[in-house]
Amino acid sequence: MSRLRTIVTALLMTSGSAAAAADLRPDQTAFRALFEEMVNTDTSATTGSCTLASERLLARMRAGGFKAGEADLFVPEGKPKDGGVIARITGTDPKAKAILLVDHIDVVAAKREDWSRDPFTLGEEDGFFIGRGVIDDKALVAIWADMLIRMKGEGFRPRRTIKFAATCGEESGLATNGVKWLIANKREAVDAGFALNEGGHGLADKDGKPIAMLLAVGEKHSQTFTIEARNPGGHSSRPRADNAIYDLADALEKIRAFQFPVTPSPVVTAYLQRMGPVIGGAKGTAMTAFAAGTADADQQQLVFGDAMLNAMLRTTCVATTFDAGHAVNALPQRARSTIQCRLLPGDTTANVQKALTALLPEGVALLPPEKDGDPTAIAPPLTPAILGPAEAVAKAHFPGVPVVPNLLTAGTDGRYLSAAGIPTYGVPGIAIDADGNGAHGLNERVRVRSVYAGRDYLYDLVKRYAR
Repeated sequence: MSRLRTIVTALLMTSGSAAAAADLRPDQTAFRALFEEMVNTDTSATTGSCTLASERLLARMRAGGFKAGEADLFVPEGKPKDGGVIARITGTDPKAKAILLVDHIDVVAAKREDWSRDPFTLGEEDGFFIGRGVIDDKALVAIWADMLIRMKGEGFRPRRTIKFAATCGEESGLATNGVKWLIANKREAVDAGFALNEGGHGLADKDGKPIAMLLAVGEKHSQTFTIEARNPGGHSSRPRADNAIYDLADALEKIRAFQFPVTPSPVVTAYLQRMGPVIGGAKGTAMTAFAAGTADADQQQLVFGDAMLNAMLRTTCVATTFDAGHAVNALPQRARSTIQCRLLPGDTTANVQKALTALLPEGVALLPPEKDGDPTAIAPPLTPAILGPAEAVAKAHFPGVPVVPNLLTAGTDGRYLSAAGIPTYGVPGIAIDADGNGAHGLNERVRVRSVYAGRDYLYDLVKRYAR
């Protein structure tokens, strides 16, 4: 009887997803199976293996007709779990520069006890895919791999060679970064006229309907600094005016009040112009006016008051950690804080370091920055050859929905490709909700119809670029 109850329960749990699967096209069914296998493979740095996921991905590509040399596994020496996959469909014009489809296969760690379900088992409920990585970023990895398999099966011959790289190490410094490794060790595998990456996406309204398609044209780069106050200390029963914690607090207040100058790039200006009418209301009007250079003081404050818009318009620095003191009954001998800065493309670590140093009061020092900070951000060009196809294909797939160039305020592996001379763009397609769909958080999810719609859009977009 208990066995029968178990079977019935399982059937009830899967009936919704089974019904949904019955409505899929054959090509969507094949994609879903690949996507599910990727989500079901733990690729977090602490408990998972990118190599295992890559082996499974390669097996599907082999079954799809990719031979050795057309699709291969790579594993950095001494890092057995940090493997990835490289593949290609060779173009007909050897003079045309390749297109690189790139994305990371690793995910942020997830603990089963924190989630309402197993994070490494793909769920489908109430119109959402649920599981670690469904939006960041296994949907796009699966779309890229599935795309090449479909093209191979169709006998599609692109004019440009289409390259693909699924890599590890984007989400955690614990793993070898696959993009950096490929640039250093297998440059030809990723060398291209331009690359299409994560970072772009669609924006959905409360009902899941796309309202804008964001094309990421460049990203900020991060640089971490440390400020420190030192003091001889002493007994807490005899406090003095000079105190390492108070000195550091004074410095943090100055950093908190400081604003780097506003430097709107052409990409950000285009974002404000196109998104203003989409946002609407007072904020939308302020965005449009700001882009036109006619915003009054109140409108400027509306724009600066939006954390994302403010971050797109200027370099930012913020305190993220604080450590001080050595005993509860002693005056602090040292107080230290981490300052995380995100630099606009073209801004330099030296420039930011100089600005921070000028803010610090006597007794507080800025320590040398990390030697392995991100490379200086290089914004790729916003050209008709990139924007035009994205807009044309969007008209067919998302009628009336604008394609909006934007500056990504976070970071992706695109920073390494751009620094290596490969302009990299974050593609739109999959529409996400205003709350971010739980990426990096609990119960990560994405609308099922958004994944399938994004997949169809990207398939036609890459074909357009490849021709």
